[in-house]
Amino acid sequence: MQLYTYYRSTSSYRVRIALALKGLDVAALPINLIAPSGGEHRQAAYLAINPQGRVPVLRTEEGELLIQSPAIIEYLEERYPQVPLLSRDLAARARERGIAAVIGCDVHPLHNVSVLNKLRQWGHDEPQVVEWIGNWVSQGLATVEQLIGDKGYCFGAEPGLADVYLIPQLYAAERFAISLEAYPRIRRVAALAAVHPAFIKAHPANQPDTP
Repeated sequence: MQLYTYYRSTSSYRVRIALALKGLDVAALPINLIAPSGGEHRQAAYLAINPQGRVPVLRTEEGELLIQSPAIIEYLEERYPQVPLLSRDLAARARERGIAAVIGCDVHPLHNVSVLNKLRQWGHDEPQVVEWIGNWVSQGLATVEQLIGDKGYCFGAEPGLADVYLIPQLYAAERFAISLEAYPRIRRVAALAAVHPAFIKAHPANQPDTP
């Protein structure tokens, strides 16, 4: 498999974690989103791979091109069910997917670089942009803090789908200087992930395109 990725992209980070947790080998194909020429994701060669011009994209072993991290992670879960990311219990699976949706649907899209650049184009100054980011990230983390468990990872002794989404969001929170002081459960999960080989392997600091 091949993964078109960018080291700092939280959606790419999710997929890298899922691949690492499942022990799957993948060749990283870095796409520079901030290249001086305007970003490799805007070039015709990449738009032929993903017309949306975003990362990640997974090229499967069969040569299929899959876009959007939720769809890619669902594919990996169904195609490679060993080391499952979801519980067997239906209600538990829904709770795990709920955390993923809070982050993937309600938080991350609102601080995506395209949204932030549009705010700047509309005349919002940098303090307003920073306030925007802090508002949505803090709201999302406050919700997650109330929904996850008191022991282990988000929902137990082993990491799963909720952790796959949460840890990259915490990386973004760190980038934007958002404190985690009010979230002891989240801090517990972060501490566990910090020493887990799969999360270490997937971390932005350990990617081939990390500056």
